[in-house]
Amino acid sequence: MNRYSRQDVLRILSISSRQLAAWERAGLVAVGSDYGFEDLVQLRKLRDLRAVRISAASIRASLCAMRAVSGMANPLLEAGVTTRGPRMVFRHSGAAMDPIARQFEFDFEAGGPRLAALRDDAASAGQRQNRMEALFLEGVRCEEQGELTEAAALYEQTLGLGEHAPAAINLGTIAYNQRQFHRAEQLYRRATVANPDYALAYFDLGNALDELQRLPEAIEAYRAAIRLAPGYADAHYNLALAFERSGERRRALRHWNAYVRLDPVGPWANHARLQSRKILDREGLRIAWRNNRAKLSLQR
Repeated sequence: MNRYSRQDVLRILSISSRQLAAWERAGLVAVGSDYGFEDLVQLRKLRDLRAVRISAASIRASLCAMRAVSGMANPLLEAGVTTRGPRMVFRHSGAAMDPIARQFEFDFEAGGPRLAALRDDAASAGQRQNRMEALFLEGVRCEEQGELTEAAALYEQTLGLGEHAPAAINLGTIAYNQRQFHRAEQLYRRATVANPDYALAYFDLGNALDELQRLPEAIEAYRAAIRLAPGYADAHYNLALAFERSGERRRALRHWNAYVRLDPVGPWANHARLQSRKILDREGLRIAWRNNRAKLSLQR
């Protein structure tokens, strides 16, 4: 059985150590240093719930209620999960239930061909989702071992079953590293459609557009990533670079400074400080020149 380190989990799921620690403090996941396949599935569901603004308290309340009404030990693993506004709905054995309201979405006990078809559709959707997760995680395993052809094929299979933002991003990154930038752009855009709240998808899209020399579009993609995740240091860094290359140094200055605040140690922070000082020196001289010119005009 494959095991993943804590750092592996953070990288694979694109979550922060702070977020993982918060889930541990909230009792949503056990504290651990290595993780198996089921742990990754559970953590990914938590990540997706947080992406749609379901709070840790709401998640915990729904899980406790589902355990009470269903007898499940771990509803995140044993049932499919979706949302209805701020509430969680669990799908299991063809039924959909809001455990806090203790209401079924459909009355499957009533029987009938239409409800039987709905039950079968729900079960099939759950099976398809589980299959997608299994294919995706096997693709991650292959990629970690350097088996890129096999990984790409598994990500393609995942996307063949439905929209899956992480699979689109990972496949896009394989294409990007092979300098297939048009293909990478298509996959990253697909990820932004599958999950419009996924900051990483917009960041990667910006990188692909930058390589394609489409700088204004790249800037918009980086800005979208920052709107979704204001503390995304790398997005600030790349946006600062893009603004400088566009000749918009004052806009670049803001993002160089943001990067230094977010990641103050290391060579990238040193470079950001250097660029910030250069801009301040250059812009300072321009301001002084404008002020002197204004004084001369007044004297005349």
